[in-house]
Amino acid sequence: MIRRSAASFFLASSALWGTMPVHKACATSAQDAQIQQLQREMQEMRREMSGQISALRQRLVRAEGRTTAGQQPVRHAMARPAGAPMSPAMANDIAIGGDTGPGMNGSVSGMLRSSDVGTPPSDRGIDSSWKSFRAATEKEEAVHFGGMMIGFPGGRPTISSEDGAYALQIGLAFHEDLGGFMGMSPRAGETKGLFPGMTENARRLRIPISFRYKNWIANITPDFGAGSADGAVTLYEANLNYAGIHHTVLTAGYFQPRVTEEDSESSNEFEMMERPAITDIVRNIAAGDARFSLGALHYAKRWWIAGYVTGQSYGNRSSAVVSDSQTGATFRVAGRPYVSRDVDLHVGLSAISAFKVNETANGRVYSPSEAPEVNLTTTKLLSATVGNAGTVWSAGPELGFRWKRLTLKGEYYHIGVQRKGTEATGNMPAANFEGYYGAANYTLFGKGRSYNIKEGAFSAPGVEHPFNPATGDWGALELSARYSVADLNSNLGGIGSVRGGQQTVWSAGVNWYPNRHFRFMLDFNHFIVTRNSQLYDLMGRTGNSVAGRIQAAF
Repeated sequence: MIRRSAASFFLASSALWGTMPVHKACATSAQDAQIQQLQREMQEMRREMSGQISALRQRLVRAEGRTTAGQQPVRHAMARPAGAPMSPAMANDIAIGGDTGPGMNGSVSGMLRSSDVGTPPSDRGIDSSWKSFRAATEKEEAVHFGGMMIGFPGGRPTISSEDGAYALQIGLAFHEDLGGFMGMSPRAGETKGLFPGMTENARRLRIPISFRYKNWIANITPDFGAGSADGAVTLYEANLNYAGIHHTVLTAGYFQPRVTEEDSESSNEFEMMERPAITDIVRNIAAGDARFSLGALHYAKRWWIAGYVTGQSYGNRSSAVVSDSQTGATFRVAGRPYVSRDVDLHVGLSAISAFKVNETANGRVYSPSEAPEVNLTTTKLLSATVGNAGTVWSAGPELGFRWKRLTLKGEYYHIGVQRKGTEATGNMPAANFEGYYGAANYTLFGKGRSYNIKEGAFSAPGVEHPFNPATGDWGALELSARYSVADLNSNLGGIGSVRGGQQTVWSAGVNWYPNRHFRFMLDFNHFIVTRNSQLYDLMGRTGNSVAGRIQAAF
């Protein structure tokens, strides 16, 4: 087919050359029309040949398969569409070939691509700059028609203009959980609580929708599966972002402010099905899903920083009993003091504060609670209540380490609750809680976990070769283990004591990624919770859970 097109092209070129007049005076209107017709035909043949060459390249890649087990997949770029000229920095974003160091070409864009090789798309809307978006669309195969492009940059369905100025992206974060509890018989005088032997839960059913005009992005993400029981429908985010400042994103609206290393990761990339209890408690002080936020993040090769002023969560004032909304703030800074091809060292600090909590008919009350790190029950064994709450704050360090396919990380947080006294009680002592976790992860096959500089956190394993038994490709498989403690007891035996219980969870899990878009998880938890005032935990409880998750991410 290409030979026939080339021959036609040669004959057309010869004919065009033959029709060129020796003297301008000999040119006729008929010859001019013929030349214009031939020129149009030549342009059409060029477009046809370009498409045929691209198709043959794709067939060649499929026929060749991979050359070695460790080689990076080869990427082919389509001919650049018409539009503004591509800058050298943007040209540097188009990767051809394998890894050349810790971040492919060592640039920030190369590091972003390195952490994106075969990893799941995010569970949230897009906030990349126009420059990064154009680079991503140009290095992926796309269908061009009528000044528009349809493609899958970053694994997300996208419709955009040729220059990427206008774009619409629609994603998916689908998490369906199935499992149950064992050994949950209550002691004498206790109620059992809701601990089914087998149940299911639509943990997340998010549809991120992103509207772009150059560096301005609006994200709207409804969530049809939020919570611990099916049927809870809410909003995950609705925000406006500006990404036109170098490696900086300004955000306003309902958003999930990034605080703690675990919370900075996409839920599509978690090592275990749920976060450690302490990080969930900390983030819900003044962050968490759909929190009204105003702030910014900035990232570079070696460091990451973000800060947000926050308000209420979406739907928080739907109840008439809330007479005054919460205000607060978050701050997180992270760095990589040492990085090489085989090693990443992560250190960070997260801090969060609610300057005032919501006021209801019961006054200002802070009530942290948490399930045993699996969302298949609405019973919270870990539960505390602090009345007359003033300022609530938390801060703590983050530490992470990667060596080849092994990733280790841990965090510690202290929570302080200042209490306002009354005429009857006088000044009340502050309540103090704490918690920590340590986690280990090892990738058996596939591309091991790497560092994502835009999140300041570790990303999921990469699937270099999607599941295909015929060619001996099995995707990626990882093993995870975690030890987690959250202590909601404060000043026991003293004035103003709080007995919320202490929860310890031992966890183990295995995750299989047949390709970047799908994942299957299996987790086992053994939990121990000391007593508190809840009817289902008067004497303390121990138990086990086994749960699995099917995940789809686009």
